[in-house]
Amino acid sequence: MSKELTERYLGNPAAAADERSRKIVKTSVLGIAANVFLAALKAVFGVLSHSIAIVLDAVNNVSDAASSLVTIIGTRLASKAPDKKHPFGHGRAEYLSAMMISFLVIYAGVASLVESLKKIITPETPEYTTLTLITVAVAIAVKIALGFYVKGVGVKLNSDSLKNSGEDAKLDAVISLSTLVAAVVFLASGLSLEAYLGAAISAYIIFSGIKMLRETISRILGERIDADLARGIKETVCSFPDVYGAYDLVVNNYGPDAFTGSVHIEVPDTKSADELDELIREITVEVYRKHNVILTAVGVYSLNTQNAQIAKMREDVKEISLSHEGVLQFHGFFVNEEKKAMRFDLVLSFDVKDRAALWKHITDEISEKYPGYSVTITPDYDFSES
Repeated sequence: MSKELTERYLGNPAAAADERSRKIVKTSVLGIAANVFLAALKAVFGVLSHSIAIVLDAVNNVSDAASSLVTIIGTRLASKAPDKKHPFGHGRAEYLSAMMISFLVIYAGVASLVESLKKIITPETPEYTTLTLITVAVAIAVKIALGFYVKGVGVKLNSDSLKNSGEDAKLDAVISLSTLVAAVVFLASGLSLEAYLGAAISAYIIFSGIKMLRETISRILGERIDADLARGIKETVCSFPDVYGAYDLVVNNYGPDAFTGSVHIEVPDTKSADELDELIREITVEVYRKHNVILTAVGVYSLNTQNAQIAKMREDVKEISLSHEGVLQFHGFFVNEEKKAMRFDLVLSFDVKDRAALWKHITDEISEKYPGYSVTITPDYDFSES
């Protein structure tokens, strides 16, 4: 095993994951400091000006500080080394913290909506001052800068928690901007729109929180890996001599940038066991080095290379199989002439309604063309092919 793989398995504290964790915590601490400062500032001037919008803004900043605290806790938990109970590490704790932040955003939106509706039913005349408007303007500038910075770091570090926190900060800037607009309208015309603007923006915050929650839950459930990553892994595997194809790639995500997986390779039937062992080890190291994915298993498909008649059979069977709608890929074809048996795999689309019927139809069609052979077809799922 390479030094890189050894460090990954042993949880070397000097690994890149620890540096990533430090950056996330540093960014979150900055977020907490900024939000606590803004919350205190807005609370004072919101109460003095009798502005429900500014007071709600202050409450929102407190929830944002709590979001950053959740991010720190989640990151610390996620960076724990693998143990007996969690052999693949604790990386998914980051998804749980991102989910909690989504709930905080939804809660802030609901609380804001309730207060706005109360003010619509029982209006209260705000009292704006120049200092109040300056406070709101400063809050907008700080929140926009904080939002872009935190989300940018989140994208760079692939941290859903930071991305959600950054998006939340941008939403806060929109809330503050609406408060400023309402203040200008009130001072110019005497018309108070705060409560109505608050209700509309609260609904938008709730919608955004639900969207964040859905995206995070989708990751926890397990999504198809990025197409570029899948393509890159297969290209790396196929770059080795005597590897004619890479199939059945399955990559499991155990947290941001924490991947394990398996793949099947198609190699000549003349390869010896020791040659395969060496090849598989080299592939495992190279895939980790280039793509940060640990291949826990590399299966083997044996390819007939000594018989021209079997090569012709392969092309015929492939043509028959791929002629059916819903069949995405054909691979792993091998014929045992002594036993008169052929076997291969078909990747079927998730859109196929009756997989068993399609499998039987193709089996019968090939058996009819080659009546002397037993036909074994393994239907695979489309994990990363499309």
